[in-house]
Amino acid sequence: MTDHSDYQEVLSPNRYYDNTFEMEAIKLMPGEYFVTKRDMVLVTVLGSCVAACIRDRVTGIGGMNHFMLPDDKSDSPVASATRYGTYAMELMINHLLKAGAKRSNLEAKLFGGGNVLRGFTVTNVGVRNVDFAQQYLEKEKIRVVAESLLDIYPRKIYFFPTSGRVMMKKLHHPNNDTVIEREAEYSSRLRNADIQGDVEIF
Repeated sequence: MTDHSDYQEVLSPNRYYDNTFEMEAIKLMPGEYFVTKRDMVLVTVLGSCVAACIRDRVTGIGGMNHFMLPDDKSDSPVASATRYGTYAMELMINHLLKAGAKRSNLEAKLFGGGNVLRGFTVTNVGVRNVDFAQQYLEKEKIRVVAESLLDIYPRKIYFFPTSGRVMMKKLHHPNNDTVIEREAEYSSRLRNADIQGDVEIF
C-alpha cells in the first residue's frame, strides 16, 4: 500500500519561505500546478488566466493550477482549446486523488479571467477561460464555493489548502506589465502545444 502521508507533486519549482505568513510557499507561473496536504500557501498572479483552487474539504488535501485556453482558430467547437483546458484540470484533479483526496469531497474556488491581454479584442480570452472552468466543474459535479472572475484587473491569489482560505488582491495599479507579458508569452507557447489524449482519473 502506498503511503500518502506526505504526498506532494512538485510541478511548480518556485518554492520559497513567506515571511508574512511564516510558512513554506509555492509561486505558480502560467501552465503550472501544485498539489499538497501540508500546511503551506500557494501563490499566483492572474491576468487573463484562470486559477482553480480545489481541495478535499474533509482532509485538507488541495492544489492550485494556473491555465489558459490556447487561442484556437479552428472552426471545430471541440478542438484543441477545450482538450487543453480539460487536460489542465484533470491533471491536477488526478494528483489530488492520488494524494488521498476523495472526489465526493472536492470543492473549488475560481479566480482570474481579467480582460488584460492586448490583441484579444474579438474573442476575449479571459471570458473563454472562465466559461470553460465553470462548465468543467459543473460537469464534474465539483461545487464552486467562491469566485472572483472577469473584470479588467490582474489579481494576486494566496491559497491555503489545509483550511481552504483564500486571500485575493486586485492589482489596480500594477507597477509593470510583467503579468501581461508572461501570459502573452504563455499564450504564444500554447499555439504550438501538442496535447495528446486524456488523463486517466483514478
